[in-house]
Amino acid sequence: MDNNMSFPSHILQIQGFEFSQTFMYPMFFSILFVYLSLLVSNIGVLIVIIKERNLHQPMYILFCNLSVNDLIGNTVLLPRLMADIVSTERFITYSQCVTQAFFSHTFGSASHMILIIMAFDRYVAICYPLRYTSIMTTKTLVTLSVSAWGASLVLVSVLLGLTIRLSRCRSIILNVYCDNASLFKLSCENVSINNIYGLFFTVLLFTSSMGSIAVTYIRIAVICWTKKSKELNNKALQTCASHLVVYLIMLWSGFLTIILHRFPDYPYLRKLASVLFHVVPAHLNPIIYGLQTKSLRQKIMQILCRKVTHS
Repeated sequence: MDNNMSFPSHILQIQGFEFSQTFMYPMFFSILFVYLSLLVSNIGVLIVIIKERNLHQPMYILFCNLSVNDLIGNTVLLPRLMADIVSTERFITYSQCVTQAFFSHTFGSASHMILIIMAFDRYVAICYPLRYTSIMTTKTLVTLSVSAWGASLVLVSVLLGLTIRLSRCRSIILNVYCDNASLFKLSCENVSINNIYGLFFTVLLFTSSMGSIAVTYIRIAVICWTKKSKELNNKALQTCASHLVVYLIMLWSGFLTIILHRFPDYPYLRKLASVLFHVVPAHLNPIIYGLQTKSLRQKIMQILCRKVTHS
């Protein structure tokens, strides 16, 4: 297909990864293993939290949001990616491409929003322990969760709405999956407004999340420093370490993807980074929370011991 000719059809072609026959099936099964393992770990943590009543606490309910988001973000990407690896013709309809881009960007923005409200939860738990239950009520929890998802959906809807309005003169998606940048690059029109809003979207997301989490952790550090309580310090370390590690992993994998978008000379690295942005946090989140959070770790160990005993 000539990439410079007008292409009125609703069919697009995804560039994808280029593997030799030797690596095709090893890559397919590697991604399948990654996908199945993150399904098992995230769904497993969700089931444990839902079934165990003593885990029906704000921190764990908020973590459920993160697991659901990770499942959505990877389910919209990995099955399609596996199919494209073993396929010689990587065609996708324009509407399917927009849908994939919508869920992919929602995954990225919701990750930031959910981690912001998780930081607020940790701040209240450590700095106002006696008022925690009165502040973090079910109503507050629902309001925060709905706000996180709602803000993400609105921001992404505007982002893709600006792209959908454009006509197309190209038909090849220069990525392994559909995203907003790949979609508006199909147009020969002026895309300045797309670039401006895309920059606004990225800056707003990163500055709000980094600013909120920095302020929250500085306040927590000040409280721990002034009170000089060993018990408080241990509680802060136990509950905040896992959250901070998860946030930093998500942040740096996101930064890497954005930076590599500015270097067209490294297309393979850009494609790989965009996949890792979905896969790495989703894979590590349940492991980090399962190992670092004492209550969740104990419940998982109890269930595993029960299973071993019965078998």
